[in-house]
Amino acid sequence: MLDQLATTNATGDNLAPIPMECDAAHLKVSGELPRELNGTLYRNGPNPQFDAPDAHWFVGDGMLHAFHLENGRASYRNRWVRTPKWLAEHDAGRALFGGFGRRLPGTPASVTQDGGVANTNIIFHGGRLLALEEGHLPTEIEPGTLNRLGYCDYGRGISGPFTAHPKIDPVTGEMVFFGYNAAGPLTPALSFGSVNAAGVVTRFDRFEAPYASMVHDFIVTKNHLLFPILPLTGSIERAMTGRPPYAWEPDKGAYVGVMKRDGSAKDIVWFRAECCYVFHVMNAWEDGDRIIADVMQYEEPPLFTHPDGTPTNPAKSRARLCRWTFDLAGNTDRFTQTWLDDITGEFPRVCDRSVGSANRHGWYACANPDLPTSAGLSGLVHVDGNGSRLGQYLLPAGDTISEAVFVPRGDDASEGDGWLMSVVWRARENRSDLAVFNATDVDAGPVALVKLGHRVPDGIHGNWVAAA
Repeated sequence: MLDQLATTNATGDNLAPIPMECDAAHLKVSGELPRELNGTLYRNGPNPQFDAPDAHWFVGDGMLHAFHLENGRASYRNRWVRTPKWLAEHDAGRALFGGFGRRLPGTPASVTQDGGVANTNIIFHGGRLLALEEGHLPTEIEPGTLNRLGYCDYGRGISGPFTAHPKIDPVTGEMVFFGYNAAGPLTPALSFGSVNAAGVVTRFDRFEAPYASMVHDFIVTKNHLLFPILPLTGSIERAMTGRPPYAWEPDKGAYVGVMKRDGSAKDIVWFRAECCYVFHVMNAWEDGDRIIADVMQYEEPPLFTHPDGTPTNPAKSRARLCRWTFDLAGNTDRFTQTWLDDITGEFPRVCDRSVGSANRHGWYACANPDLPTSAGLSGLVHVDGNGSRLGQYLLPAGDTISEAVFVPRGDDASEGDGWLMSVVWRARENRSDLAVFNATDVDAGPVALVKLGHRVPDGIHGNWVAAA
């Protein structure tokens, strides 16, 4: 049946949405799924229900994809996140909003999309499965059905935007988070806080950044929080006059605010460096009086323009692994940026147990250096703690790969001992596989492929939730 649901992808890439929800109880597996993999890989990404004029890919309706693995077998389910916006548009049979919340003609005044689209990440913490999208509160999801249960504000312990990239402390289980636009759309205020392992908010605070910026990710170590304020700027004046709400303004400069995790926002120290943009952080840790952070750095951001609508430079709009170093004892407000590799890549991951401390293994999706950058991400890179390559795997030309999620072999496994799971688009067949790799031998290719009869669009983020 799923073979009949393979949909035409007219764009020639794998960003276009799919028009259906489905269940597949018994999927074909090529190779052998490791028996230790018992749980569910959840993925999230934009999948607009209806075409909307001028709608940025970032604001498409969230669709969840769940691959459940148990005793060498695999099943699959996908569902749209039924936000109030999704329900209103479903009832209307058309798009009601355009790009970044713009109300389309004929949309009733009673209909809003204030709750967001829940389309960027999905995590499990404190007994809750949460779909995240950085402009709004978390959306709680029922794990088995993927039904939406409602917004999660922890008993009014938090309010406003909540990052798609919270960090979970591997020692305490505490979840640390932030939110930009905390004082309203396109404002320079950021909120931050923490939720303990039991799901109780233990801190919620706010501060003003140097300017309004799109802050997709942040940096957490054992003792510090770091907030990158980079010049992909937000402007309410631009938005009100039909220009880009977010645009690249390098003259604003690049800032990173450093504060103690147990300190106060008034004590943030601001560091500066050469202009750049970062969507994703691999990991960060402390080394004496220094903080080291490995990030995927762009010279200019992709997918956005300058304030006048002119595009950024495609040659500079590719990410590479870069190391930031902050000297907290030095007599300087500058931090250093050191390229660790020249291959184009994105979606970096480490073993969750290494978050906030020095890691010996890391992975990210990469482009094929022999193909144009426009060909997309089509391989995996395995690096050591200094960013040097330990392995690399490239897909056949035309195929693309999503973020790889690391799963340890067991509770007592050493760092890096486990598997990587990533969804792969097979361009010639216009369908997707879930690929499972030995994490320390990606060169050998997948040890197992879970085969779908339709494609899973290139999404954004996902996580593994082990069976209870």
